[in-house]
Amino acid sequence: MPIEDLNEFIQKLEQAGEIKRVKTQVDTNLEISEILSRVMYSNGPAVLFESVKGYNMPVLGNAFGSVKRLQIGLEMQDFTEIGQRIVDMTKMDIPTGIFDKLRKLPELSKITDIAPKLQKSGPVTEVVEDKPSFDGIPILKTWPKDAGRFITFGLVATKHPETEIRNLGVYRMQIIDSTHAFMHWQKHKRGAHHYDIKRESGSRIEAAIVIGSDPATVFSAVAPVPEGLDKYVFAGITRKTGIKTVKCKTVDLEVPASAEMVLEGYVDPTDVRMEGPFGDHTGYYTPQEPYPVFTLTGIMRRQKPIYLTTIVGKPILEDAHIGKVIERSFLPLIRMFHPEVVDFSMPGSGWFQGMAIISIKKRYPGQAKKVMMGLWGMGQLALTKMFVVVDEDVNVHDLNDVIWAITTRADAARDTVIINNTPTDTLDPASPHVNLGSKLGIDATQKTKEEGFEREIQELVKSDEVTKKLVDSKWSSYGL
Repeated sequence: MPIEDLNEFIQKLEQAGEIKRVKTQVDTNLEISEILSRVMYSNGPAVLFESVKGYNMPVLGNAFGSVKRLQIGLEMQDFTEIGQRIVDMTKMDIPTGIFDKLRKLPELSKITDIAPKLQKSGPVTEVVEDKPSFDGIPILKTWPKDAGRFITFGLVATKHPETEIRNLGVYRMQIIDSTHAFMHWQKHKRGAHHYDIKRESGSRIEAAIVIGSDPATVFSAVAPVPEGLDKYVFAGITRKTGIKTVKCKTVDLEVPASAEMVLEGYVDPTDVRMEGPFGDHTGYYTPQEPYPVFTLTGIMRRQKPIYLTTIVGKPILEDAHIGKVIERSFLPLIRMFHPEVVDFSMPGSGWFQGMAIISIKKRYPGQAKKVMMGLWGMGQLALTKMFVVVDEDVNVHDLNDVIWAITTRADAARDTVIINNTPTDTLDPASPHVNLGSKLGIDATQKTKEEGFEREIQELVKSDEVTKKLVDSKWSSYGL
């Protein structure tokens, strides 16, 4: 059975020795974040702060800060299982091409085993607050020059105004006062797209911020799922069974019934103010920019909720481990559209959108560039700044091997691709304009005569099999 909520996840982490409880009183103003950053940078455990100054609510941080904890939470060792389940489902009735596969994604919501199941009530409906306020929630201030306190791990629920396909996204929220907070959904995110559709019609959009849920639902909120796939259905695919949902009290949205807390409200396009700065996952403070305001209209919560949070900053922190699961889980989907792809890596130090390394089984001239162009056209990969394409004999997870391939198989003039005026991550500190910059592609595959390589391809240095077998047979005698 999948893990149903945050409390069960904590129990599993305790059984595995993956969590520490801190009983010393701690402050939400910088102290908790300083503790968590030290723990994260040293690959330490999840931390449950049980005594938080001024609050009656414990704070959980670094819950997903290792591959082991994610394996526990998602109940799997190999994260490619997630993407493979989607690929297998799209093979039903044997679609004939890429566009057929894309069209089938919304149809997955009709599979009852993984579809969400609406309940009359759940743990999150135990308490419905009469006078909703952010004041009782231990929201952190992370870095000294942050503009204030930020919700960093809220799962923001919206639905497409026309198709009603549901989305969960993680967008930071700076607290303004007791009932208002900024909604920092970047231009390319699905929540922002829903907001833009409502704004064009002159309407505000309802939203619900889910604090703490089962690990699969939390992961689903972060994951850049294919367009048209309902995030609640994706959570069901990840869990192998549909999540339970309940209706909000003040907005027309469904939310996970197992959540610790749900903050209900709306985002008004007529109320736009300057948000930030905030120390983000690039390792830099993002400057002030205009973002719309979320107005709080209701709170549902458990009797004794836990506040799930994270901190972001210069990599590698907790989000890099979640990124690794995304990388692994979406490899089967990448292969579905680009069968020549062997493996794929997004180094944690590249803060998700900075760089990706792709190995391919190369069969024809120009294939590396074909893969680059195709991946830059796939969802959130459109925001990735740099692609490096290597041959299948190169380990994409070993940067030494990748650097070797770049320096021995790439010629700067011939094998470097630069594309100007392309979409970039809003948080990219290097782009000349917000949301607009350039792409760099490096073809580090072995070149052929058809690609203008006139020299004889040099032979790789390898041990011979006879000597290898001889040394294998005598290895224990060497005393090494």
